[in-house]
Amino acid sequence: MDLNKAQVIGRITQDLELKQTPNGQNVLSFSVATNRNWTDSSGMRQEQVEFHNIVLWAKLAEIAGQYLKKWSKIFMEWRLQTRSWEAQDGTKRYRTEIVWENMIMLDSKWDDTQSFGSNSSSTWNDTPAVKKSSPKKEEEISVEDIPF
Repeated sequence: MDLNKAQVIGRITQDLELKQTPNGQNVLSFSVATNRNWTDSSGMRQEQVEFHNIVLWAKLAEIAGQYLKKWSKIFMEWRLQTRSWEAQDGTKRYRTEIVWENMIMLDSKWDDTQSFGSNSSSTWNDTPAVKKSSPKKEEEISVEDIPF
C-alpha cells in the first residue's frame, strides 16, 4: 500500500486571486504558514515558520476564493506533487506543491464541523448559494495548463 498525504493547520499568508487555465478550469494558489515553537537546550524560546505552497482546483478553488482571505485559519489535507518547468534563463526549476483533498475552515465565524473534500458533501450552514453535491470526476489537468 502507498500513501501520499499531508495535513496542515495554519494561516493563509496572502490575498487570494482566483485564476483560470486556458481551458477555463478554476485554479487558486496561495501559501499557508505554520509555526513550530520550542525551548532550546540553553532555555531560549525558539520559533520556526514553514510556508506551504497550496494549489486548489475546480469548485474548491472557486469556494475558497470566495470565502477565504489573508490570515484565515484552515485545516488542509493534501497529497504532495512536484512539477518542473524551464525558467526564462533556461534552467530547469522544480516546485513541490500540496494539492487539495480536504479542507476545514477553522475561523470562529464558520461552523467548525463543515468541510469540503473529495469525499465530502458538506456546506456552510449560512451559505445557501453553496449546494450539496456528489463528487464528480474532474478533467485531468496538465502542467502546461497552469497559468503561473
